Amino acid sequence: MTQPRATHDHVVLAHGGGGELMGRLIREHIVPRLDNPWLAGLTDGAVVPWSGDAVVFTTDSYVVTPLEFPGGDIGRLAVAGTVNDLAVMGAEPVALSLGLILEEGLPLAVLDRVLDSVAATAREAGIAIASGDTKVIERRTAGSEAAAQMFINTAGVGRRRPGLHLDVARIEPGDAVLVTGPLAEHGLAILSVRAGLEFESTLRSDVAPLSGLLAAVFATGAVVRFVRDATRGGVAGVLADIAAGCGQSVEIDEHAVPLSPTARHAAEMLGLDPLAVANEGKCVLVVAAADVERVLAACRSHPLGRGAAVVGRVTASQPPLVELLTRAGGRRIVQRPYGEDLPRIC
Repeated sequence: MTQPRATHDHVVLAHGGGGELMGRLIREHIVPRLDNPWLAGLTDGAVVPWSGDAVVFTTDSYVVTPLEFPGGDIGRLAVAGTVNDLAVMGAEPVALSLGLILEEGLPLAVLDRVLDSVAATAREAGIAIASGDTKVIERRTAGSEAAAQMFINTAGVGRRRPGLHLDVARIEPGDAVLVTGPLAEHGLAILSVRAGLEFESTLRSDVAPLSGLLAAVFATGAVVRFVRDATRGGVAGVLADIAAGCGQSVEIDEHAVPLSPTARHAAEMLGLDPLAVANEGKCVLVVAAADVERVLAACRSHPLGRGAAVVGRVTASQPPLVELLTRAGGRRIVQRPYGEDLPRIC
């Protein structure tokens, strides 16, 4: 006797059991959205054609709450974050793996929206989802008031661009420090949703893949010494790493730091330093002073870099510190955040 075909609109534990229901989840919800020749065989790994002298490899995990937020969701965050980790290493991203950990009770409609976002962001970045895995875990929170969660792990590979050498040790006094646009928008957008706060203009996450923007910068031939995406710890964390890594000081002009009026107001109201708030679509570049205008022009010609600005310079001052020249005319030492003001923002 044929078993009736059960229908589900939420994830159940059997979706992770390796049987027919898991096969349907993969065939009906995952593969149609991410389909490409590498993934289509559903083998245990992908065979990726390779050329070049070096591979750049990275991995990351994403546990953001809420799963969907103004400007993005956990799927866009996972793809963009891993692409950006490859891009700031000077690599051309090639392929990603996608590991999904789903809590039972997650609406399949939410999963479908996240996977659509994964696919759209991968197309935007020009990268393929080449392999993946799906697990289902027991519901950890009781009651319908607590939304079921999902978590994503990604790993990415990319080809290192020939002739490009990015290293914090190459930074010299006189080099310029740039950011690619207005800061703090991701972390503040996440917090505003969690706290139910509303501002005059809606805060939206800046989450985006930066591979195209950085490819345009590298194509100028400018002397780019160092690049880092300013995620957890924000720009303050990146600048502290620069000072510690190169043994030089960094001087930042508060007037030059790009910040939208809404983000400035939100940070002031919440008592947060915008320099320490996470970004998911902005990076910090250290560039030879002679090449600043070329790099600025390349950034501003790209949709993701129109708000790029020079915010400071590297100095020979000792001991190595990061100092902010304040709007009031004073100086303030910028330190790496001790912990996380905003937990689970990525």
